[in-house]
Amino acid sequence: MSSQDHLKETNTEERFEFKKEEKSAFKSEKGLTEETVRVISEDKDEPEWMLERRLRALKQFQEMPMPTDWPGQPDLSEVDIDEIVPYIRPDIEARGGAESWEDLPEEIQDTFDKLGIPEAEKNALSGVGAQYESEIVYQNMQEQWEEKGVIFCDMDKAVQEHEEIVKEHFMTKCVPPSDNKFAALHGAIWSGGSFVYIPENTTVDMPVQAYFRMNSEGMGQFEHTLIIAEEGSEVHYIEGCSAPKYSAFNLHSGGVEVFVGEDAHVQYSTVQNWSKNTYNLNTKRAIAEKGGRMEWISGSMGSKATMLYPSTILKGRGSSDNHITIAMAGEGQDIDTGAKVYHNAPDTKSTVESKSIAKDGGRTNYRGLVHIADGAENSSTAVECDALMFDNESTSDTMPYMEINESKVDVAHEATVGKIGDEDIFYLQSRGLDDDDAKQMIVSGFIEPITEELPIEYAVELNRLVELEMEGSLG
Repeated sequence: MSSQDHLKETNTEERFEFKKEEKSAFKSEKGLTEETVRVISEDKDEPEWMLERRLRALKQFQEMPMPTDWPGQPDLSEVDIDEIVPYIRPDIEARGGAESWEDLPEEIQDTFDKLGIPEAEKNALSGVGAQYESEIVYQNMQEQWEEKGVIFCDMDKAVQEHEEIVKEHFMTKCVPPSDNKFAALHGAIWSGGSFVYIPENTTVDMPVQAYFRMNSEGMGQFEHTLIIAEEGSEVHYIEGCSAPKYSAFNLHSGGVEVFVGEDAHVQYSTVQNWSKNTYNLNTKRAIAEKGGRMEWISGSMGSKATMLYPSTILKGRGSSDNHITIAMAGEGQDIDTGAKVYHNAPDTKSTVESKSIAKDGGRTNYRGLVHIADGAENSSTAVECDALMFDNESTSDTMPYMEINESKVDVAHEATVGKIGDEDIFYLQSRGLDDDDAKQMIVSGFIEPITEELPIEYAVELNRLVELEMEGSLG
């Protein structure tokens, strides 16, 4: 390895593996009780209706059993909500985030400097938001978009300043707390996250970015993202997530709701690199109206266990949905990801392209659902799952499920599972590459479909993270 490569590796590792001494203005007790929920709501000065929704979600969470009956699902026996700190407010003066980067405390600035947030803003992204622990600490939207009526702010601010829009959409039609136990948990103790509103016929032609960082040991992060794209609008939202190494487990249970208006287009891209003690249990869903187009681009690495299945309800005629996902699992990791699509209207279309990589005894699994309702004629779907394994100890499963209730449809599914072949390695070595570089080249080609869909700086970062995971350099 050259000194330059070593420096690149050290810098990339440093971005994700460092941690700061915990400093907070307010920290809740461990566990989940009605008192905890009331304290969170009071600290945020929320309206009564939001507290009522939190308490209703808490009741649903307490009544639901822990999910254990899915075939081959990750082991969640270590997830003990009573040992999680659900809410930590960072020590910043301005609620809703600092107005300028320089107003942030030095330790938070340093954290996000390492994660590249200021650089991302300098690269003229349309908007940048950064969440540290349970709250947004910095938010910025370029003036040119604000003048067109685009709103990009943290969810706590949206509850206060855009109350009617939030009240109408927040966990009512898209991701109700009754959806699953962790959606109910999220509804009870959510904090932070992003609110994005795009007016009719407005195209935000540069990405909007948010970054979520867990710094404290044994905490939970429960950010909520709500995106509303009105008729004829277009936006690309990118989120990145990370956490340092810790001995105690952390829990990430975010919620994402996307409303795609008629002939609107939303692309939602995620690059996640959680530490390998984190349980990543998210609920993400979109509803697409007539002619609306939804795209999910997902890269899932890190975490002890991930259960994540972005879903789209194709509600309007001619709406469409596209999923491109990559999952990578190493030693001790169980990455269970996939996609769900509900064709509820005629002439709807969906595609799912899933890539997974398993090494050192890790497990990846594609778990998907495509439902085509009676009357959704002329709908089409194509699902493709490709799995790559490095050794005989690793496991890769594919669990597609299709419910087809309409005869006039076009349905296709294919899956491949394979190991990196000795002959492929030998061929590349004969061209001057060593063993590690040959494997890296094969993997880079394998994941190219997702990197093609990301802005260049994210594509480079994703490739580098995969390379570090292959080397066992990330913990």
